Amino acid sequence: MSDADLIELEEEEYTSQLTAPVFNRIVGLLKPHWKWVAGFFITIALTSATDAYFTYLNKDIVDKGIILGDTAALTRIAWIYGSIILFQAVTVFLFVYLAGVLGERVQYDLRKMLFNHLQELSLSYYAQNAVGRLIARVTSDTGRVADLLTWGVVDTTWAAMNIITSVTFMAIINWKLALIVFTVIPVMIYIAVQFRKRILVEYRTARRTNSKITGAYNENFQGVRVVKALMREDENTREFQQLTSTMYRSAYRAAWLSALFLPTVQIIAAIALGLIVGYGGTQISLGLMTIGGIQAFVSYLTFMMWPVQDLARVYAEMQHSIASAERIFKLADTPPEVHDRPDAVEAKTLMGEIEFDHVDFYYEDRKPVLTDFSLKVKPGDMIALVGPTGGGKSTIVNLLCRFYEPREGLIRINGRDYMDYKLASIHSRIGIVLQTPHLFSGSVRDNIRYGRLTASDEEIIQAAKIAGAHDFIVTLENGYEQNVGEGGNLLSVGQKQLISLARAVLARPELFIMDEATSSVDTLTEALIQRGMEALMKGRTSFVIAHRLSTIRRANRIIVIENGKIAEQGTHSELLRLGGHYYRLYTQQFRHELETQYGLAEAVGIEEKEMEAEPEAMAAD
Repeated sequence: MSDADLIELEEEEYTSQLTAPVFNRIVGLLKPHWKWVAGFFITIALTSATDAYFTYLNKDIVDKGIILGDTAALTRIAWIYGSIILFQAVTVFLFVYLAGVLGERVQYDLRKMLFNHLQELSLSYYAQNAVGRLIARVTSDTGRVADLLTWGVVDTTWAAMNIITSVTFMAIINWKLALIVFTVIPVMIYIAVQFRKRILVEYRTARRTNSKITGAYNENFQGVRVVKALMREDENTREFQQLTSTMYRSAYRAAWLSALFLPTVQIIAAIALGLIVGYGGTQISLGLMTIGGIQAFVSYLTFMMWPVQDLARVYAEMQHSIASAERIFKLADTPPEVHDRPDAVEAKTLMGEIEFDHVDFYYEDRKPVLTDFSLKVKPGDMIALVGPTGGGKSTIVNLLCRFYEPREGLIRINGRDYMDYKLASIHSRIGIVLQTPHLFSGSVRDNIRYGRLTASDEEIIQAAKIAGAHDFIVTLENGYEQNVGEGGNLLSVGQKQLISLARAVLARPELFIMDEATSSVDTLTEALIQRGMEALMKGRTSFVIAHRLSTIRRANRIIVIENGKIAEQGTHSELLRLGGHYYRLYTQQFRHELETQYGLAEAVGIEEKEMEAEPEAMAAD
């Protein structure tokens, strides 16, 4: 199932209630903008009051202008009417404008806060959370919370104000008749909320089932070969039928409840209207009420029906917004697993000795990755890490970069626990070139400059020359200004890797790490990368992970990692002479490369000659 499907399923299953802590935090988002909030409430209150006053003026039009025939009163009312319309136009503009700006400001604050927090979170958090979910937090969830605090508040405030102002004017006209309406309003609100609750339950069931149907589509289409091979067609059809039946029943009940909701409210309103007309007629006959007053009461009651329905609708939408707010707060409250100690100091240099002292490490599944791992590295050494996939090679460099920290044991730099140093001072002194290079949207020049933002154009070109990237860059249509596309998709893997290496060269790292950087490139590009590596590694401590063993033959020390432990270590010649794990890895790969290039028969002959010549190579080394 895709990230989008997972997000949809998560949102439908995630329900929440508005608790005091959540409410306080949501309201707290408005505190920095309290002036805008105050202006918004004032203008929407004025708009609602003028709406209610229009109906009161209609009463005077009937009683004074039409029944009594008072033309002077009609003229006066017309002027008042026109003035209020102009006044209301201004207040409507202001409250819509203030709500829009307030929503954008809240959303800006949320996105900025989340993005900054995501920058601080450790690598382990990203390993446990899908990218799609994190994007949803920063985009859709912040949008929903902003809408709740603006347009949700607009609808709620507008509905509440309309009810309050309508009831107020009804009490002014005839307080006894207003009491009838007072008894109807709570009933209408209760019924509206209950209907919305039931509709929301059915709607969520339908959406949840729809996500499962989408997953069934994906699995059947992508796994059609397996389905047919195992003759699962009939069983899959039955399962799919069950899902579609469940969704149909939920959607049917939601549609039925929605259709029943409005007539129910209308029946209650009709009962109230009957009581108003009946009691009002008695009041008219006694001379205690006018025809215009009855007409105003009917208008006010009709005027309140839509706000009641709006409150029920806003309540349903609020459930999603509250859930979004809780997900945002949960992310914001997540502490980084790796963080600076209160007394952390600046690391002046990483050029000293590096030591892994009895390090144990496991990820969240608690399956051991490194066990009692110890290693000392002298300044300026090139350390090559080799071994089977999953042995712990990448974990070693991740720990060294302090993307993670040891569960047990210590890592020392310059004889001091590296947790005593500030994270930024460690990261700023490390250069990394990964197996899968990542470029950012923009030009080649911008991507190289990412290694050091203050670098001049001349320094960028020099770094590209050292990395072996300059020659291909100048052949591009726009040279260093060439757009690399999203993720560098307009360039080949080898070109992206060379630019990544140039970026590392420009950063002038004290510690250099190369993680499978040549595994996905051709031999010509590999030779360019190796030359760039040699220039970059000169005088620097470096760690290299490689499957292509030719990349690390010149290492000062080769560490063979198996099952989280050091199986062997030594130089290339020493390990070949030992005839153990490294010897098998080297000979297997050497034979595979020869077979690929020359064929099996010729490969065997070449291999024998090369191995016979190896003692001379050892002596030369």
